[in-house]
Amino acid sequence: MKLVSYLREGHDQLAFLVEDVLYDCDLLHPDLPNSMNMFLHYWEDMFPMAQQVEAAIKNGKISREKGLALDEVDLLAPVPFPTSLRDAYAFRQHVEAVRRNHEKLMIREFDQFPIFYFSNHHCIQGPGEIRCMPDHFNKLDFELEAAVVICKHGRNIPAEEADSYIGGLMIMNDMSARILQGEEMLLNLGPAKGKDFSTVIGPCLVTLDELEAFEVAAKENHVGKNWNLRMNCNVNGVKVSEGNLSDMNWTFAEIIERSSYGVTLQPGDLIGSGTVGTGCFLELNGTGRLNDPDHQQQWLQEGDIVEMEIEGVGKLKNTIVKDESEFSILGKKKNFS
Repeated sequence: MKLVSYLREGHDQLAFLVEDVLYDCDLLHPDLPNSMNMFLHYWEDMFPMAQQVEAAIKNGKISREKGLALDEVDLLAPVPFPTSLRDAYAFRQHVEAVRRNHEKLMIREFDQFPIFYFSNHHCIQGPGEIRCMPDHFNKLDFELEAAVVICKHGRNIPAEEADSYIGGLMIMNDMSARILQGEEMLLNLGPAKGKDFSTVIGPCLVTLDELEAFEVAAKENHVGKNWNLRMNCNVNGVKVSEGNLSDMNWTFAEIIERSSYGVTLQPGDLIGSGTVGTGCFLELNGTGRLNDPDHQQQWLQEGDIVEMEIEGVGKLKNTIVKDESEFSILGKKKNFS
């Protein structure tokens, strides 16, 4: 099934998405919650109930008149208030290309275990405007990714069991201010401020039962579900990136195993896949410059429209907007002679 959150009378409202029509969960069944947060916390009870309601919608037993057109609402992030946000580094193609473009050898540890960093779960947003400060426009970048949400508590979760902890799949755009990111990472910390202002997920949460037809085997010596789903990103109507979710070297199950080691994962925790190969301007510019010294770099600008799509999951559309404030944190740097 596909689930969305939208703004209704000042609060987040959970709804089924069926053929561009929204059906409020709590209005169709008195025991279903009105928020994604509550749905995730009681997933094992709510999910079977929701499947029955969705089947009734698709079978025509619930009239379209009970729904609301998708284009009549303001969509939020499907999980508007996640409990945490981890972003992994699962696509070898991307890691290898970025290191090559910076004249660095691939590191063997990538193939030994999955890694992730924590990002700001309070900066999660859905479709719509991405508001950026002046310093963000210093090499402002998108990152084409997928994300999953955890749907039940778990600690020390074996990879062989971890897929049952996934509530569903979403598109994720891990927005990046590359100058801010690059400066702090020189000190072997981060990424932090370079990612702090916006991470976009959406437009809907697609549960794994809906993606069964796309399942493929994990890569050799890996464990967990993988999906043959085309991914692409357009900027101002021009395709700049394309890949496939099945190119993940580390599966979400393996990332969950490492994430949960000595830690209890919570319903509502988000985990990103990391960037697909060709999935950001940092990589694309580096490859272009390597092949042509006169390559013209491209970064996101005010007014740009970023559209990401994952087959079977949907299309996520955002517009880059400049904040009214002219405050610059880069201007506060202390420069010593």
